[in-house]
Amino acid sequence: MEKQKIMYDSGNELAAYAARQINYHVMGYYPITPSTQIAENLDVMGAEGLHDIALIAAEGEHSAAGICYGASAAGGRVFNATSANGLLYALEQFPVQSGTRMPMVMNVACRTVSGPLCIKGDHSDVMYLLNTGWIILFADEPQKVYDFNLLGLKLAEAVRLPVAVAFDGFFTSHQKRRCLVFEDDDTVTRYIGEKLSCDNPKVSAFAGTNSGGAAGALPYASVLDLVHPVSIGSYMNEPDVINNRYQLHLAMETARQKLPELFAEYAFLSGRELSFCGAYRHEDAEVLLFVLGSSYHTAMEAVDRLRKDGVKAGVITLYVLRPFPAKELRVLCHNASTILVADRQDSYGAGGGNMSLEIKAALSSLPHPPRILSRIYGLGGKDFFVEDALALFKAALSPDAPAFDYYGVTAGTEASDEETSGTSGRADPAMEISAMQPQYFKPVTKEESTPGLTTCIFDHAAGKMKVSGGSVKDTTAMPMRVAPGHGACPGCGIPINLNLLLKGIEGNVVLLFQTGCGMVVTTGYPKTAFRVPFLHNLFQNGAATLSGVVEAFHQRQKRGEYPDGEITFVMVSGDGGMDIGMGSALGTALRGHKLIIFEYDNGGYMNTGYQLSYSTPLGAKSSTSHVGKTQYGKNFFHKDTPELMAATHIPYVATVAESNPTDFIRKAAKAAAYSREFGTAYIKALSACPLNWNDKPNLERSVIAAAVDCCYFPLYEIERGITALNYDPASSNKKIPVTEWLGMMGRTRHLLKEEYRSVAEEIQKEIDRRYARLRARAEHPLL
Repeated sequence: MEKQKIMYDSGNELAAYAARQINYHVMGYYPITPSTQIAENLDVMGAEGLHDIALIAAEGEHSAAGICYGASAAGGRVFNATSANGLLYALEQFPVQSGTRMPMVMNVACRTVSGPLCIKGDHSDVMYLLNTGWIILFADEPQKVYDFNLLGLKLAEAVRLPVAVAFDGFFTSHQKRRCLVFEDDDTVTRYIGEKLSCDNPKVSAFAGTNSGGAAGALPYASVLDLVHPVSIGSYMNEPDVINNRYQLHLAMETARQKLPELFAEYAFLSGRELSFCGAYRHEDAEVLLFVLGSSYHTAMEAVDRLRKDGVKAGVITLYVLRPFPAKELRVLCHNASTILVADRQDSYGAGGGNMSLEIKAALSSLPHPPRILSRIYGLGGKDFFVEDALALFKAALSPDAPAFDYYGVTAGTEASDEETSGTSGRADPAMEISAMQPQYFKPVTKEESTPGLTTCIFDHAAGKMKVSGGSVKDTTAMPMRVAPGHGACPGCGIPINLNLLLKGIEGNVVLLFQTGCGMVVTTGYPKTAFRVPFLHNLFQNGAATLSGVVEAFHQRQKRGEYPDGEITFVMVSGDGGMDIGMGSALGTALRGHKLIIFEYDNGGYMNTGYQLSYSTPLGAKSSTSHVGKTQYGKNFFHKDTPELMAATHIPYVATVAESNPTDFIRKAAKAAAYSREFGTAYIKALSACPLNWNDKPNLERSVIAAAVDCCYFPLYEIERGITALNYDPASSNKKIPVTEWLGMMGRTRHLLKEEYRSVAEEIQKEIDRRYARLRARAEHPLL
């Protein structure tokens, strides 16, 4: 047995630690809770020079999966981590990885798939992987997360299939436990072995050399092999596709045969026994409870209690979902008369979750199959206590228990909001409320929201909008569309910027928010902070969703199904939403739908814990761009979103800042007018985030003003293709060095140190270059 050391870490931390010891070539990733800590921890270790992994922050999970596929095809060892809708967003890429037989390891910190949006843990995401051709290992504790990450890569390369290591989000992913890891990184290196690609000078192409995989295995094909060039992912028709799938099936069956060998090898190395299944007091059990993941440990305590009462109870779980261990399950369950399968997800309309369906199929061949009951429990991260396990056993012991039911549903009746008792958890239909949810706020009427304080009329002679009014003092009479009482952090710029925007937009408004802090802090169910209609969709599809709303509105008016009148439609995005959602926004702009895209740019993925976004300043610290021996923070310049949107030739693009409120309000009025009369308008505000910028909430307006005065965030507009500079700090002797602004925030204050002088100078040079180009365009009559 190799020498090991004790660590007290979570599943996410141990996944990152295993990846560091393996020293993968590439990790393509996109932050999504609760898997984000894996990339964050790797970045911390990378900043200290503890690994050589190229950590590539994609603009979305789909691209992250593409990065991983490309790195695999180039002969690299590849790593990823994701959760929930991130997994679904990348889903079409996973059969590509397996169908072309490219090995890699991806950790899945399991989480609820929305909508509605929920970031808590259940198994509704990983079940989508079942039919993708990936091997799926499921860890019930942090120790197995570490073990499966090492064994998983060895298995992936032995059978040439990608491997997913799944575990419960926020339970296994975040809860720290005492674990053992190999003390010497060389132990891991020797165990995994060297991956030899055909382009590797250590092996001649197709020589048959292998690195610890199956006997006689060929080196891995690589798109970097220039001596024997290969085509990966060629087009196929009927006879070839079915052969390809058959080979994938054979690879999965090889994995089934290979796993016991790997389990034994790993046990010799570590002293820890791994297996297809887990079972506790099952040998003579008459009633068994099946649960997956961390609930297994809770259920074991329930079994001990029942055994004291004379009940022959046991619990079983799976550590391998693909290949599905039907044979091993049949051995474990042969004495049971009843098995209750508790699924943390539902396969809607099928009468059970995926594990229920697969266990029923696996045990149907027994001479006397047991009675199998299915229960859906623990959705949305709902806690699972010993009492819940006992309640499920009670249902299993009842001869009259329904074959399928939900456990733990809240009734939602007039009589009580308490959780229903018993095993069913269903509300009595006779008690259900038929009325709509009561209104918490009086809606803002069109008359109230049209005080005539800010008006905008298109001047055909000048070819521009003419704005009247818009002073801060006057627009205080505009009713608030967003009510007070939201859950934003003190000093958060989102509500400030949103209210300034809406002060300039008179009349009816419909809002769509992409996922982000702005949405989360205002719409915690069952209440809302909005006094106007509100719709939410995910980061990557907000603009397209609102364009659908707009087109339906116009069509219904055209057909006489909806009253005449105007509505201003506004999509609100931030927290990195214009990274993953950029494609949707550009497509919407190119189509020219009559709506406003409003971006509150707080310079990071704030709602997931401040990972770098493409708008994060160069050199800024974030949880995926640390400062250390080998890093100085984010290593590329911030994205210029207004210029990208301007390239679509929409009629109006503008930047705004809370430090210049009158300019902000007047531009909002312009954007509304352009969106109603001509097409898509775009506005971007620099939005403060004191929690992650690491500055003081009461000073945020001055921090924003400094960003404007150093020209990091210039205030300008592009109206029908013509650029106007609305505020020029240089001409008014207010221009300051960028270091003054950087020094106001803890995330960038380190750049003032002598060791980072060159980075600060590079930032100043690039800001000056961009601003000089902007001034030149503003001075040109055609630009």
